[in-house]
Amino acid sequence: MNIIFLTLVEIESVEQRGIYQDLLRKFRDEGHEVTIVTPVQRRREIDTNLCVRDGVSILQVKTLNIQKTNIIEKGIGTIAIEYQYLSAIKNHLPDLTFDIVLYSTPPITLVKVVEYIKKRDGAYSYLLLKDIFPQNAVDMGMIRKDRLIHTRFRLKEKKLYEISDAIGCMSPANVNFVLTHNPELEAAKVEVNPNSVEPVYHILSSREKTRIRKKYGLPQNRKILVYGGNLGIPQGLDFLLETITSVQNPEAFFLIVGDGTEYERIAGWFADHLPPNAKLLGKLPKAEYDALLASCDIGLIFLDKNFLIPNFPSRLLSYLEMGKPVITATDPHTDIGDIVQHYECGYKVHAGDLSAMMVALDQLISEDLTVYPARCRVLLEKEYHVDHSYAKIMDRVRNLKNGWFSRFTDFTAVFLGASIVRTYWFLLPGY
Repeated sequence: MNIIFLTLVEIESVEQRGIYQDLLRKFRDEGHEVTIVTPVQRRREIDTNLCVRDGVSILQVKTLNIQKTNIIEKGIGTIAIEYQYLSAIKNHLPDLTFDIVLYSTPPITLVKVVEYIKKRDGAYSYLLLKDIFPQNAVDMGMIRKDRLIHTRFRLKEKKLYEISDAIGCMSPANVNFVLTHNPELEAAKVEVNPNSVEPVYHILSSREKTRIRKKYGLPQNRKILVYGGNLGIPQGLDFLLETITSVQNPEAFFLIVGDGTEYERIAGWFADHLPPNAKLLGKLPKAEYDALLASCDIGLIFLDKNFLIPNFPSRLLSYLEMGKPVITATDPHTDIGDIVQHYECGYKVHAGDLSAMMVALDQLISEDLTVYPARCRVLLEKEYHVDHSYAKIMDRVRNLKNGWFSRFTDFTAVFLGASIVRTYWFLLPGY
């Protein structure tokens, strides 16, 4: 089959590691033809172009800066990308027809592109719902509910759900949220299809672990609790800083590594407080980050306590790959902590509940952490392996085709039967 994937993530090769690269590589390895439509921001000074790399076609579309830029350019760029993608597909892929169009949120503004491919090619459309916008922006106070901007984005969101033949959500709580707030949706088209990876397990020797900790100036004889990934407003990182300040356990050492809109503020906090039990590092290349993560002991997940939507951070998968137990400090609406606890891979607390966080930290630090890699692997393989995501998408397409075939054969049988009766009615008994 021919697959086209629409994304705001800059993808240069499916041999890179990532939730989208792993899934698209799986499609390629299963014999499908894959085309990726990905942005190349204007700061890179690269024109729109089509190339083939690692057995996959990649259509880079020149856009405005939509990441790490001011809010005005980001807003205009996010809206304009729909028309830029549509123009690029018409100009660079005019004769290539697609069987499946995959796309993810963010953004919700690719409606016209999906509609065009569906109408032109008769493609099956599958939405990978990674966040729920505009409600997440309302939760963070970025836009006001039921005002003009919110209303317009809400209409876009509903239209995207409407034109999607299937919607893959991050977790059961996400499925319930989408169906509850969009009662017009057919429940059968919404399913759980979360972030998934092709796991790469890292097992470090004591010598390697010592070397990596020394490289980054980390203590050798303490339990390192690591928060890795995006440092932004949605993560509610004030609670992480409060935790660092309040923890009394001498075995605990915190490592924050990543980048984002809150990085400079957090760096300023570190400069002012000089915490003896914590270290801040900037974003690292994927391979280096994985090695560093493997040398740590406990993973941390934080979300702002004001969220009403059930976010499901992808950093959980990195922690599971490395066999690290996890503490989730989140709003009460997400089910990520429930899943972690159900599989005995860590503990959950509500964001802002400092006493509960202290109990969870002390509990994990005192435990035998060698039992966790096996548990983490069970959860990762059962729920978040890329094979499952691929199978769910293909099952949807096969079931649709089988349904069409079944309806076609039923119609054909009825039509032929009627024709025979009409031609040879006089031979029937009683005539």
